[in-house]
Amino acid sequence: MKNYFVSIVILINFLFAQDIINPIPTSIAYDKAKAKLGKKIFMDTSLSKDGTISCNSCHDLKNFGVDHKEVSTGVENKLGRVNSPSVFNSVFNFVQFWDGRAKDLVEQAKGPFFNPVEMGLTPEILIEKVSANKDYVKEFDELFGELSVDTIALALAEFEKTLITPHSPFDKWLRGDENAISVQAKRGFESFKANGCISCHQGQNIGGNMYQKIGIFEVYPNEESSLGRFEQTKKQEDRLVFKVPSLRNVAKTPPYYHDGSIPSLDACIQFMAYYQLGKFLEKDVVEDIVAFLESLTGEYNEAN
Repeated sequence: MKNYFVSIVILINFLFAQDIINPIPTSIAYDKAKAKLGKKIFMDTSLSKDGTISCNSCHDLKNFGVDHKEVSTGVENKLGRVNSPSVFNSVFNFVQFWDGRAKDLVEQAKGPFFNPVEMGLTPEILIEKVSANKDYVKEFDELFGELSVDTIALALAEFEKTLITPHSPFDKWLRGDENAISVQAKRGFESFKANGCISCHQGQNIGGNMYQKIGIFEVYPNEESSLGRFEQTKKQEDRLVFKVPSLRNVAKTPPYYHDGSIPSLDACIQFMAYYQLGKFLEKDVVEDIVAFLESLTGEYNEAN
């Protein structure tokens, strides 16, 4: 039965998946002044309980928006429960967080401030800390008319709109440059489609547009870090269901999975085939898919 199901998935992808990945736009509209203020907030470690953690601590812009840890370290050296996903291209996700508890970037931006493990504040203390900076007070008054939790989140979200990485070799290839990616990467893309990976990793963000259960053909062993959507809905069918991560810049953002348990890209591919497809891939197929995934690394041009 498993092999029959996999065959159906493969057939569907051969027939319908040829144009299911689209390039991300080379730019998107944003308010420059608000984004500049949002960047200051993003980088400010003083806006945490012990003055040690900023948004950038877990989503380092110099490291493609991640910290390369299994789980991130928050205030008072507390450890988080899930791997911190890249903040790059998050504007293209259909929801935010692994369990989808935030509907958009504005809602997501509030979460870390008030998480006792991450930044450890209350709304009152956050406003108090931001208000202590006269420049912040002036800018929020000029740009938003008030300083509040909502306007802080709006400023952060405006900055995060700028964190896109267009011009990946694969996007250039999609736009018609046949020499933008290698022959091996092209083979890898064909294997990516043929083996059903594209069933979940698709769209302009090559993921980030649906929920999916981890452990379809084999039971995923680690339920200690998070139960995914189940923690929000309490529905058994949502147990170990997560937002499918984007694969953009994936070669630069190890370790992998929601629990950060897989350190390398080739192992990640093989384990995904095992848990999600019930199969093992040949070494040369894995190497080809790695080449394809490496072609998804884009360019970040820091906004002024």
